[in-house]
Amino acid sequence: MAASAPPDLHLETRCINVIRGLAIDAVQKANSGHPGMPMGAAPMAHALWTRHLRHNPRNPKWFNRDRFILSAGHGSMLLYALLHLTGYDLSLNDLKQFRQFGSRTPGHPENVATPGVEMATGPLGQGVSTAVGMAIAEAHLAAVFNRPDFPIVDHYTYGICSDGDLMEGIAQEACSLAGHLRLGKLIFLYDDNNITIDGRTDLAYTEDVTKKFEALGWQVLACDGMDIEAVDRCLTEAKANTERPTLIRARTIIGFGSPNRADTSKAHGEPLGADEVRLTKQALGLPEDEFYAPDEVVGYYRGAITDGGVAESGWIDLLSRYAQAFPDEAVRFHKALAGDVSEAVAALPTLSDKVATRAASGVMVNAVAPHLTGFLGGGADLTGNVNVVQKDGGVFSATNRAGRTIHYGVREHAMMAAVNGITLHGAARGFGGTFLIFSDYCKPSVRLAALMETPSIFVFTHDSIGLGEDGPTHQPVEQIAGLRAIPNLNVFRPADGHETAAAWKVALESKHTPTALILSRQALPCITPAFEGSHPAELGGYILRDVENPEVVLVGSGSELQLALAAADQMELRARVVSLPSWLLFERQDAEYRESVLPKGVPTVSVEAASTFGWGRYAQAHVGLDRFGASAPGDVNFRELGITAEAVVAAAKSLL
Repeated sequence: MAASAPPDLHLETRCINVIRGLAIDAVQKANSGHPGMPMGAAPMAHALWTRHLRHNPRNPKWFNRDRFILSAGHGSMLLYALLHLTGYDLSLNDLKQFRQFGSRTPGHPENVATPGVEMATGPLGQGVSTAVGMAIAEAHLAAVFNRPDFPIVDHYTYGICSDGDLMEGIAQEACSLAGHLRLGKLIFLYDDNNITIDGRTDLAYTEDVTKKFEALGWQVLACDGMDIEAVDRCLTEAKANTERPTLIRARTIIGFGSPNRADTSKAHGEPLGADEVRLTKQALGLPEDEFYAPDEVVGYYRGAITDGGVAESGWIDLLSRYAQAFPDEAVRFHKALAGDVSEAVAALPTLSDKVATRAASGVMVNAVAPHLTGFLGGGADLTGNVNVVQKDGGVFSATNRAGRTIHYGVREHAMMAAVNGITLHGAARGFGGTFLIFSDYCKPSVRLAALMETPSIFVFTHDSIGLGEDGPTHQPVEQIAGLRAIPNLNVFRPADGHETAAAWKVALESKHTPTALILSRQALPCITPAFEGSHPAELGGYILRDVENPEVVLVGSGSELQLALAAADQMELRARVVSLPSWLLFERQDAEYRESVLPKGVPTVSVEAASTFGWGRYAQAHVGLDRFGASAPGDVNFRELGITAEAVVAAAKSLL
């Protein structure tokens, strides 16, 4: 499979048919899955993986590899077959366990389950959009580190997408952004098979895709996707154009080889059935053996191990010479590769003034930025409002790849997917900001970050009725509860500047958990212990003010923590006040610690200017907001809607 070897088209046809056979058999054995897409897309995937994709199966995390994203994640068996055949740590037995509990071959690809899978895909549009973030990271790191004759960051981001991917709104947002930024090393093969689950695409999709993408600033090429030579030529042409991303419209036949299901929706999402499997294998020239992978085919694909090893060794040698020529840059590069945030965390300041936590967060961003290479953040047309501007970092653009602030435009969903892509890429850290109410527009990307265990940072400001006159359309009520319900998402709502510093420390140091920072528009007094390199908020919850033998516990977060303190001052009861900015971190503490903070048997009142949903796990009475807000000054809203110290006192008394 070496690049210099002449193609053996007969052998390559056999290779492609073996991929099809493996996909057919895995779906049939599981009695579940999507055989049609792998059967139709196998030729173009083969052309990409054997003639263009630079990767090393023996080291899936080699930094300068090309990234491959199967955005059409329902066709997961296409990817699993390629990973197995090219020599990744994915056995034939793993393929036989397709879609089974605990297997390494889940129904849709998951990066935490399968070596060689770059990200979790399946929710359509996510792969396309996250790939944009990967391409941004590559472009930025290349601008920062590369020197003449030393292209130490130099790879492509490839993907295969479907009609469904391109119909999704998130993909429209992301592709618009990619064209605007001229991300020329982003290349997508479009599996243009004219079929969706409901039937032919013209039931709902008749736009001119070529004209649309050209209008978005993309190069659009077209070919017969069943012809590997045609696909190869398009990929070569796409790589030559580094000024525009490329969409290759590859016309394919879903379920190719199936006598009775090819080119129909019946090939999309269900097993072919035993009789059709037999007929299909006959048509493809395959034996009836299950999971047939002859030595000749495996040997051909395993050439990727040799080629990948040579490519990685060459890069390691280049990196060694780079270190000799540019020692300071090499040190920074290796720190970025290692994800070393120690200098950045050490730079987090103490901030004792009365300040909105969104503003405090902006101070943290600019404090750590000089110490964190690859720190790429931005906002969805709210960059200044949400305080994500790196003042000395410049703007990332088509003409300034070294810039660190990204203007995403009004594209909340694509922004957070791109943040995931930046972080997944490695040697970079992505964060994005918007109003908390618009977390609804980007929640699928936030959820996927948690599932992928990628430590993206989501900055959500204007977190309550305290934002004021914009009214209930912009005042979040149920959003915090919804975000807290996502497994492995650290929802952190700080009460002041000190807790904001702690939140950023936790977010930066996180390796496998994304963080959602929930920040206020209004200024908040400094009421928690000083941040001096650490803070008790890092435990998720802690006793802010204590009394001997408390009769009641008042627990809150964010801007309402001050109300809990005021209520404790007003009531005759002995009241402990607990700050609980992060439920997830608190639940990760041992039971003894949790009970020492929130003791069983002591009446507890929660106070938070948001939905009370979920607080029942900690409290028996609640001061919150189980209705929409109102258009009025923030302080008026708190008073009129009953989020007051007096209401907290009344709730405490009601428990006694």
